[in-house]
Amino acid sequence: MIALTEGPLLKGLVMLAWPMMVSALLQNLQTVIDLFWVGRLGSSAVAALTLGGTVLMMLFPVVMGLSTGTVAIVSRCVGAGRLDEAAESAGQSLMAALAVGLLAGVAGWYSADGLCGLLGGVGDVRSLGTDYLRISFIGSAAIFVLFVGNSILQSSGNTVIPMYAMVLSNVINLLLAPVFIFGLLGAPALGVKGAAWAAVASEIIAALIVIEALATGRGGLKVLKAHWRPQFAVAWRVIRIGIPSSGQMLSRSLMSGVLMRIVASCGMAAVAGYGIAARFHMVLLMPGFVLGNAAATLVGQNLGAGRPGRARQAAWLAVLIDLVIMAVCAAVLVTWAPVFVRVFDPNPEVVRAGVSYLRVTSFFYIFAAFSIVLGRALQGAGDTLSPMVTTIIGLWGVQVPLAFLMARLVTPSMLGIWWSVSIALTVNGLMVALWFQTGRWVNKRV
Repeated sequence: MIALTEGPLLKGLVMLAWPMMVSALLQNLQTVIDLFWVGRLGSSAVAALTLGGTVLMMLFPVVMGLSTGTVAIVSRCVGAGRLDEAAESAGQSLMAALAVGLLAGVAGWYSADGLCGLLGGVGDVRSLGTDYLRISFIGSAAIFVLFVGNSILQSSGNTVIPMYAMVLSNVINLLLAPVFIFGLLGAPALGVKGAAWAAVASEIIAALIVIEALATGRGGLKVLKAHWRPQFAVAWRVIRIGIPSSGQMLSRSLMSGVLMRIVASCGMAAVAGYGIAARFHMVLLMPGFVLGNAAATLVGQNLGAGRPGRARQAAWLAVLIDLVIMAVCAAVLVTWAPVFVRVFDPNPEVVRAGVSYLRVTSFFYIFAAFSIVLGRALQGAGDTLSPMVTTIIGLWGVQVPLAFLMARLVTPSMLGIWWSVSIALTVNGLMVALWFQTGRWVNKRV
C-alpha cells in the first residue's frame, strides 16, 4: 500500500497514476484487438460490433456511479485508519456491483434485439449485433465487479494489481479471439460471437484476480466473506453518493448523441471529420482521467487523515501536470492536424472538417484539465453533486444551445459548432475550478 497521507505528493501521485495509465491504454487496446479480428469477417460484422459497443457503453454511467461512491467512502476510511469500516464498505460495493451487473445482464439478454433495432441495425447487422450483445451481457456482472474491485484497490493506494489484471486480460483476449472467431485449434468458428466469448472469458479472469487480491489482503485491504453479507444501509450509502456521478456520465452520453445529430446537418463529410478528430481528443483526455482518479484517492485519504490542505495541494498538482500534457499535445495536434486526419480518411472534405475541428478546439481542451481532474477530486471528497451540476450547465445550458444557434449564424456551419464546443469547455472548466476553490467540499460528510 502506498503511503498517501505523508511524504512527497508528486511521488504518491506518480506511483498511483502510472499503473492506471497503463491499464487505460490496455483497455483501449482490447477494443482495437476485437475490431482487428472482426474486421476480417466483413463490413456487417464490423457494424454489428459497433452497435454492440454502443449499447454496452450505456452501462458505463451505472458502473461509474458505483465506482465513484466506492472511492469516496473507502479512501476516506483508509486515510482515517478505519480499515474495518473500509473493508465493510468495500464488501457492500462488490455486492451491489454483482447484483446490478446480474440485473443488467438479464435485462440486456432480453432487450438485445430491440436495442440493436433502435440503433438502426437491420438484416445481418441486427442479427449479428444481437448475438454479440447477448453473450456480452453474460459477462456484465464480471465487468461491474472488476471496475468496482479496481476502485477499491485504487482507494487503498494499490493501482499495480489492477494493471496486472488488465495485462493478463488483454493477453487472454488476444489469444482467444482468433481461436473463437475463426475456429482455430479444433474450436468451432463462432464469428462475431467468438469475439464476445473471448472478451467475456478475459473479463471473468481479471475480475477473479481482483477478488482474490481483496480476499487475501494482497491489495492492502482485506475483504472477508462476512463483509459480503448484505447490509443495505451501507450499500445505499455507496449508491447514494454515486448517483450524481451516474447522472453526470449519462448527461455526457446523451449530449454526444445530440451534438452528433447537429454535426450531421452539415453533411457526412463533417460527421466523418468530427468522428476522426474526436478520437484524437479522447486520447488527449486520457491522462486527465488517470490523474483525476489518482487525485480522488489522494483527496479522500488525506481528508480522512484530517489533512485538507494536503488534499487541496494534491488536486492542484495533478491539474498542473495535466495542463502541461494538454498544452504539448494540443500544440502537436494543431501543427500536424492534416497528417493525422488524412491517415484515417484522405477525402479532402473530410480532412478539411477534421482539421478545422482540431485547430479550433484543441487548445480549449486545456480547460478540461480543470473540469476532469478537479471534478474527480471533488468526487473523491464525496461531493458528487457539484460536478454533475457544472457538467449539465456546461453541456446542456451552453454547448447544445450554442451549437444550434451558431450552426445557423456562422459560415461554414460546422465552424460555429466547433466554437460552441470550445466555449463550453472553457465555461465548464472555470466553473469547476471556482467551486473547488470555495473549499466547501472539505467538510463534505460521506
